[in-house]
Amino acid sequence: MNLKTLSDILGLSQTTVSRALNGYPEVSEATRERVRKAADQHNYAPNNRARSLATGRTHAVGHVIPVSTEHEVVNPVFTDFIAGASEIYSRENYDMHLKIVPDALEEQTYRDIALKGSVDAVIIHGPKDNDKRIELLRSIGMPFVVHGRSSGEGEDDYSWVDVNNARAFERATDFLLDLGHTRISLLNGLETMDFATRRRQGYSKALAARNVPEDASICRSSEMTEEFGFNAARALLAQDNPPTAFLASSIIIGIGVRRACDDAGLKLGRDVSLVIHDDDLSYLRNGTSEPIYTATRSSVRHAGRICAEMLMTQINDPNAPHEHRMLDAELIIGHTHGPAPKA
Repeated sequence: MNLKTLSDILGLSQTTVSRALNGYPEVSEATRERVRKAADQHNYAPNNRARSLATGRTHAVGHVIPVSTEHEVVNPVFTDFIAGASEIYSRENYDMHLKIVPDALEEQTYRDIALKGSVDAVIIHGPKDNDKRIELLRSIGMPFVVHGRSSGEGEDDYSWVDVNNARAFERATDFLLDLGHTRISLLNGLETMDFATRRRQGYSKALAARNVPEDASICRSSEMTEEFGFNAARALLAQDNPPTAFLASSIIIGIGVRRACDDAGLKLGRDVSLVIHDDDLSYLRNGTSEPIYTATRSSVRHAGRICAEMLMTQINDPNAPHEHRMLDAELIIGHTHGPAPKA
């Protein structure tokens, strides 16, 4: 089935059918619906190359990922984000271009894809404070959405989707303080990343509000891996005055903490408490019928869908106002917390 045959069946011109399928406003809703039903009935799919020539769009979205080992998006969480975004790309008949590049070539890669016109828009991952990529994409005229935010001036000047990380970790810290814990270890992501900076701020704010001194010696920041969680927790539990609770920035870190507690003969929820951030990963569930880990939960897959939806808006209407979506994290009660043990 090609465009000419479908047009003959409908008794419409090829131009009208093409415009109906591509959502042009001058085509009536009734005609668009009639064309869409016929396309579904006859299994017609637009030829992307021909469609690109007609619309001036590539019908592709770009994701540029640096290969640095110190980059938070090169981890399993990224997979679920892409799965969510791809649901929207598929629905809108868009392709995804993933480019893995050396860190030093990241800026040039954005310039190259803009010059070649190989994608219609990009999503920025893992923003840092005052992230230079945002101003770069503005200057080269490439539509974009940021997964997260970049601290500093200008947050209102671009579209973003973020979790209220500061509030989530303030709430989680308050929860542990209410249980009597004052030695609370924060095992955070890389604090050059904006999300980790905000989580640290929420943790610090909760401690300060209760007049609990913040002890930097029981806080760690690194890539969010199981090995980091294990090594950090093992070293901290061996101290003369160990933490009685851990606040971990991912379920992956939390699994490492659990292993360290097991090795030390400690039981989570009785001897040591643990609260994690749960991205609701499809392949690493925090329990099935009920949660295992007490957690702040916000689905990264859902965030992927929202980012992709925003990007489609940017592509279809370059003059559309910037959108900002703040996602709240829910506090999930599992089995890894308990009252602070007596000295």
